[in-house]
Amino acid sequence: MTDTRSAGAHGGAAPGPVLTALRLPDGFQPESVTIGAEPVAWFGSLADGSLHRLDLVTGVGRTLGPGPGTPAAGVRVDGRGRVFVAGAFAGDARVVDGETGEILADYRLAADGPTLVADVVLTPDGAWFTDALAPVLYHLPLGPDGALPGPGDVRRVPLTGDLVYTEGLNVMGAERTPDGTALLIVQANEGVLFRVDPRTGTTTRVGLGGETLRADGLALSGTRLYGAVGIEHHLAEVRLDAAGTRGEVVRRVKDERFDAPSAVAVFGDRLYVPNSRINMTVPTPATPYEVLVLPVP
Repeated sequence: MTDTRSAGAHGGAAPGPVLTALRLPDGFQPESVTIGAEPVAWFGSLADGSLHRLDLVTGVGRTLGPGPGTPAAGVRVDGRGRVFVAGAFAGDARVVDGETGEILADYRLAADGPTLVADVVLTPDGAWFTDALAPVLYHLPLGPDGALPGPGDVRRVPLTGDLVYTEGLNVMGAERTPDGTALLIVQANEGVLFRVDPRTGTTTRVGLGGETLRADGLALSGTRLYGAVGIEHHLAEVRLDAAGTRGEVVRRVKDERFDAPSAVAVFGDRLYVPNSRINMTVPTPATPYEVLVLPVP
């Protein structure tokens, strides 16, 4: 296991102003981040699909064994410490024990054709995955007491309504609406946010007052939605109504340290933002990577 320690980290205290950056292993190529109820984060690697578990208090991290050799895109941890991983171009998903790295289950999501399983969001009835190249949501329904479904239980829900796929990477990040009644997905190449009825796949464009949201990863905190806009090196903050039918981009958070931020997670009064560095940096095993820690605006 790879062990990392983060600049400025103190032990014995909750995450605070002293934490300004967290180190990830050299060559890791982070794409995603998830944080549960405790101050522990998991990051997914584009290099080999491995997961890196990092303590936000001590700044100590460890990689949970080697990945499968295909990228890990979006990741989400549930209340049982299981990490759901979107498998990107492999067209699959897997569920990993967030402590040991054991693969608990894996699933083939894409039936055929081009695929990029980009992100995952968890709801009380299961996990929902987006595909940047195919207009569909993949649903892994959970059974009683959170039981994982069988390989044949994958549900594919075609996306209809206002959303129209175009050339490039379409739907990337996903979240729930603030009231939990529907899903939010972002069409990165067009900069448009949509509300989705997960029962039917019907999409409705969320008005943003003429602003665009060319985001990859999304994170919701109350009625505030944060989007990592890596191509433009900033975070966007959107204020939503409870149902997620209307929104307003209230600020663009910029930092000179941003280098293609690909995801964002909220814990307490801090935002955790991994730099993917995919715009201008040719990755090598020695390329350094970090996660920036910013106060919630």
